[in-house]
Amino acid sequence: MTPSPARILIFLLPTPSLIPPPPVRRPHRALAGTARCAPEAVAGGGFVVIEDDLSELLQILPRDLRDNLQNEPRRDQLLEVILDLGRRPEARFLGNSGGQYLRDNELELEEAQRAVGEFGGDNRAGIEGTLHRISAIRSRKGMVVGLTCRVGRAVNGHVDMVRDLLNYKESILFLGRPGVGKTTVMREIARVLADEFQKRVVIVDTSNEIGGDGDIPHAAIGGARRMQVPEPSMQHRVMIEAVENHMPEVVIVDEIGTEAEAQACRSIAERGVMLIGTAHGERLANIIKNPVLSDLVGGVETVTLGDEEARARRTQKSILERKAPPTFPFLIEMRERHYWVTHRTERSVDMLLHGKKPLVEVRKRDNEFEVVIERWATYDGDGL
Repeated sequence: MTPSPARILIFLLPTPSLIPPPPVRRPHRALAGTARCAPEAVAGGGFVVIEDDLSELLQILPRDLRDNLQNEPRRDQLLEVILDLGRRPEARFLGNSGGQYLRDNELELEEAQRAVGEFGGDNRAGIEGTLHRISAIRSRKGMVVGLTCRVGRAVNGHVDMVRDLLNYKESILFLGRPGVGKTTVMREIARVLADEFQKRVVIVDTSNEIGGDGDIPHAAIGGARRMQVPEPSMQHRVMIEAVENHMPEVVIVDEIGTEAEAQACRSIAERGVMLIGTAHGERLANIIKNPVLSDLVGGVETVTLGDEEARARRTQKSILERKAPPTFPFLIEMRERHYWVTHRTERSVDMLLHGKKPLVEVRKRDNEFEVVIERWATYDGDGL
C-alpha cells in the first residue's frame, strides 16, 4: 500500500506555519487483555490473538506456586515471577507497581533450576518452544541465588501503530524502558515484513527472546529466519554475517548496546539493508548524549564557527552539529505500550542540537483501541 501524501508532508514540509491535518484513525486489531490462543472481541469490533504458553512457564515452578497462579484471576496480566533464595516468591502483574507473595515461607531454588537447565553467558535461559525468559542472579561464587521468570507473549496488533512507516522501507529504532514492549513489537514486525510484505527477514536473536528458545523458532515470527548468537559479545559479528551470507532485505536486532554493534548497524545500513532495532533509553536525548550509541542517530561533533557566522547565527563560536546521516531515519520513543512518539531522526536531532523543539508524531490508542496519529505535535521531551 502506498503511503498517503499527508504522511509524506509531515516529514518533507515541516514548516511550523502549515496547518496540521486532523488526527487520523485507522482500523486495527486492538490489543485486548487475553492470554490464550483464541480471538478476544473488544469495543469497535476489533480483536487480537495473544499466545503466551503460560502453562509451560508454570511447569518449572513448585506445585503450590503453580496452583496459586493457575487460580489467580489476574493471570492474564502476569508479568514475571521472582524467585530469590531465602525470600518469599513473588508475582508481578502488568499495571501494578507492587507484587503479590505466592506463599508465606521461604523458597528453595533447586526444583526451578533443574527444570530450566543451563544458562548462557548473559545469565539467561528459556523454555524450548516458548517465548518465556528466565534470568539468573548469581553470588560472587557463581551460584544461582535468584531467578526472574518473565512471561513472553506473542501479540498481534502492536504493528498497527507503525504499519504506515514500514511502507517507507527505511530503518526504524525503538527506544523505551525495559518492560514497555519493545521485543514484542520486534517479533510482530518480523512476521508482518516476512509474511505480508514478502521481505527476506533475518532476526539476530542474541538471547532467543524474539524467536524463543530451541533450534526451531516460535511461530510468532512467521516466515522470518532467525540466527542465534553463541555469546552476547558476538552479536555484532553475527549481524555482519547475516548480511554477507544470507542476503536479507531486513535485519532485526534487539538491544543494541555497544559501540561495535552501533558500527555494525551503520555498515548494514550503508549496504541498503533495512534495519529494525531497539536500544535502552527513554528519550532521543539519551541516545544523542550516549557516546557509545550516538552514531545510531548521526553522531555529534563540536564545530568552531567564524566570527561572522557566529554573529549571523547569534550563537557561540563553538556549537554542536550532527556528524553524519543517521543510521535509523525513524526513531520511536515508546513512552507506554499504547503511547509512542515518532521522530524523523535527522530533523529532530538537528533541532535539539540547536536548542529548539522538533515537530513529531504522537501515536496512541483511544478508548476504543483505535490508533490515533497526532501530527505536528511539539516535542515534549527534554532538550540537550
